[in-house]
Amino acid sequence: MPVVELHPIEGYSTDEKRRLGEALTGAVRFVLPAQHEGIVIMMHEMKSDGYYRGGGTKTPAPALPDPSALVQEFLARVQARDLDRAQTMLAEDFKMQLPGAPAMSKLAELVAWAKPRYRFVEKSYEGIEALQTAGPESVVFARGKLSGEWPDGTPFSGIRFIDRFEVVEGKLTRQDVWNDLAEVRAR
Repeated sequence: MPVVELHPIEGYSTDEKRRLGEALTGAVRFVLPAQHEGIVIMMHEMKSDGYYRGGGTKTPAPALPDPSALVQEFLARVQARDLDRAQTMLAEDFKMQLPGAPAMSKLAELVAWAKPRYRFVEKSYEGIEALQTAGPESVVFARGKLSGEWPDGTPFSGIRFIDRFEVVEGKLTRQDVWNDLAEVRAR
């Protein structure tokens, strides 16, 4: 039964502490063969006037946004064609790579590239998984099925996709897309 003790400065929300507890539990399970129910996370919050570093008291830094929620919001805004708001969620150096497409950095490029390929596409999700790399980025995988209409109005559905996102400091920095659209369209 692994036990992890943490001493954060007081001030994080219940939801932020829940996310931290879930992430630490996952980190333990990533390395140790422990049962999920057997992992104990204990958070001992410190009042800021009882926490000194470098000779002075500290206040907690704001928590980073949930990368999974950020990706889900981005995908929902793109699907709803709220592209201006979706574009604000992207880092300055954002790169997007789709099958058979040149690298793109603006959502307007995506819309122009997709126009001759389909009238519209919608995503249904079978899973969204997030993990933290050793670097600054979190990685989020969204997977599921595509449905929509081809340019001639013929409907399609059940086409597999996986989107892989990198998130740094609350901004999307990269999106890689894999799907079977070309294989289904070729039939």
